This record gives sequence, structure tokens and C-alpha cells, in this order.
Amino acid sequence: MAATDETGPAGRNTTVPGTPPTAGPPTDPAPRTGARMPRWLPRAMVLALALIAVFQFGSWAFHQLTGLLINVLIAFFLALAVEPAVSWMAARGVRRGFGTFLVFVGVLVVGAGFVTLLGSMLAEQIIKIVEDFPQYLDSVINWINTHFHTELRRVDIQENLLRSDWLRNYVQNSATGVLDVSAQVLGGLFRLLTIALFSFYFAADGPRLRRTICSVLPPARQAEVLRAWEIAVNKTGGYLYSRGLMALISGLAHYVLLEFLDVPYAPVLAVWVGVVSQFIPTIGTYLAGALPMLIAFTVAPWYAVWVLVFVVVYQQFENYVLQPKLTARTVDIHPAVAFGSVVAGTALLGAVGALIAIPAVATLQAFLGAYVKRYDVTDDPRVLGHRGSGGTTAFGRLVRGLWAQRRPEDDGAGPAAGVAGAGSAGSGAAGAAGPGEGGTAGAS
Repeated sequence: MAATDETGPAGRNTTVPGTPPTAGPPTDPAPRTGARMPRWLPRAMVLALALIAVFQFGSWAFHQLTGLLINVLIAFFLALAVEPAVSWMAARGVRRGFGTFLVFVGVLVVGAGFVTLLGSMLAEQIIKIVEDFPQYLDSVINWINTHFHTELRRVDIQENLLRSDWLRNYVQNSATGVLDVSAQVLGGLFRLLTIALFSFYFAADGPRLRRTICSVLPPARQAEVLRAWEIAVNKTGGYLYSRGLMALISGLAHYVLLEFLDVPYAPVLAVWVGVVSQFIPTIGTYLAGALPMLIAFTVAPWYAVWVLVFVVVYQQFENYVLQPKLTARTVDIHPAVAFGSVVAGTALLGAVGALIAIPAVATLQAFLGAYVKRYDVTDDPRVLGHRGSGGTTAFGRLVRGLWAQRRPEDDGAGPAAGVAGAGSAGSGAAGAAGPGEGGTAGAS
């Protein structure tokens, strides 16, 4: 019998007359061989390549100009430091350029005098050491021959030293090092000249520079820039002038001590201590005191001890008495903040960062302080570091109550002592009494 099931293949392929044919499954279209990329894709690729090229060029230029940027930063802070003096002379009729020239000449004369005094002292000390070296060597050889029963002679030591390969290699390396030192000295002189030139222009053309910067800013931003500039001038100038005054006081104090101990080169050593201790932050005092201690040790060992004691005592006097009064209106930053700023400046810019870190942080702190809203502090003992009265008193009462309730046999008193102690512990007024009072009551 023939299959009449409509679900079979014959039934699925047949259609009812009068009805439209059903659509078959969709067929995949043929692949389009002529498809184009989006129009924005080439432009995006070009833009990305251009940004990468600009970034690479900017990074390369920044690394190449890092030295120049640091010199400009130093010159800017130096110009801020001399700005009050230049403005003072300009207010009295002196041309701003000529006033800046006079200030820089004064700084140059002071610096040259300091270097000349220190160089002459070091040269004389080196000449003295070279002249006395044979005597020192003879004394050392005699001590060795006496204690170790040897027969050393200075002539033999000199001949062996002159014929040694070590000395020949050292002389050759020193000759090569002289060229490196000369190049470094010339580079340092060029850097100083660059800093001096930029700082002169910043100080002499300060009003023009401020006018140029403000000309591209709206009036509200102009006021903020001028205010920040004024704060920077006050903080930087005040910092350097206060440091100069403290350097003068420190130099005079150490000069009196060195003259009293009859240490040679007392004026030069006093200038050294005053300048280094004030313009090298954190470790400047101890670094400055090392040279006077060394010179005093050549006179008498105990003199070096006296110099060390004086340096430490004067440092405490300067930190807690002199410096707060002189820098209260100029820098006015916490010592911990100053120390942290010096460490951060040293990590970023080396010795230059250590010098400009404190005035930079003081300027930033003073500028941001105008935009921080402050409130009155509530009268709470915890603000002053005092603990709450309730906790301390309760703890004291608990300890004294436990002590008052101790056993009678612990202190040798009669049974009445325990009763009296318990009674005193039970009452609020007697709970504040000490253990001695409880013992007295029990004895009575």
C-alpha cells in the first residue's frame, strides 16, 4: 500500500493548488570582491602616526633641553630673590637695568671674595702639609722600626715608590682625569654664565615679563598670576635674606670661638661656617663644622672637641630661638615640611633642588592657603593632646580601689584595715584616697 504520510519527502515537496509557493531557505550571497575600507580609517592612521611622531620628538627635545630648563629655573628663582632690592632702587629713581647690574656686581664681589679667602687658606694648608711631609714620614718610620724591630729607611721607600708600576698608572690616569676636570670646569663656568644672563633679564625686565604673561589671560586669571608672582618674590627674597642674616650671625659667633682658641685662619673659617651652614640645607651645619674641627685638631686635640660642642649647641640655639624669629614672616613652614621638601628637591634636581625646594614649597603653601577655607577649632582637650578626663579618672579610681581592697595580711595590718579599706573603696569620696590613707584608717 502506498505511503500517504504528508511528513514524508513527497508530502513536504507538494503544494496545495491556489496558494503561493513558500519561500525556501535563504541562500548565502556571493562574496563582494570590490569592498572598500572606511573613509575615516586612513585619516585615523595618519593622525595616530603623527601623534606618535610628535610625542617622540617632544620626548627627545625635552631630554636634550633638560640642562637648559634647569638653568632657567635656577635663574628664575635667583631673579625672584633679587627682585626686592631691584624694586627698592627702581622706586628711588635708579634705572631698573642699572640697579640689577649693581646687585649682581655685589653678589659677584662677595662670591669672589669668599672663594679667594677659602682658596688661599687651602693653598697654604696644602703647602704646609707638603713641606712637613718628610718629617711626618720619618716619625712614622721610626715608630714602625721601634715597635716592629724593622730597618726601614725613607730613601728606600721613596725609590721603591718612584719605580712602582702603581705610581706610573696613577700618573697616567691623573693626566687623563685632568682633561675631564678641565672640561667640567669649563662646563660649570658656561652654566654659571647662562644662569647669570637669564636671571639678569628676568630681574631687569620683570614688569615687561609680567605684562606679556598677563596679556594672554582674562582679567580674573591675571589677578591670580600677579598674586602668585608677588608671593613668590616675598618668600624667595625673604628666605635668602633671612639666611644671609643668620649666616652673618653664625660666622661672627664661630669667629669669636676660633679666635679665643687661637685657631689659625679664624676669619676664613668663620665665613666658611656661616655660608655653608645656611645655604646647604639639613646637613650644612655639620658639614661646615668639619673643617674648623680639622684645623683645630692640628693645634690641639681638645680644641676639636670644644669646636664640636660649640657647633652642636649653636645649632640648637639657631633651630629653636634664632631661626623661628627670623623666618616667621618670610618662609613660615614646619621643619618637617622643610626637611621633606629638601629630600624631594634633592631627588628631583640634586643640589639645585635642595637649594630651591624650601622657597618653592613656601610659595606654594602661601598661595594655596588663600583658597583653603578654615574654621574655628572647638575647645576640646583632645586638640591639645590631652586625654579625656573621664577615662583617666575612671582608670585611676579602679586601680586605687583594687589597691584599697588588698588582703590584710599583705601589709601586716589588723582585720580593721580590710574593713576600712573596703569601706573606703565603697564610698566615692574615699575611693580617691591613696593606699596610705587606707592603712592609717585601719590602724586607728
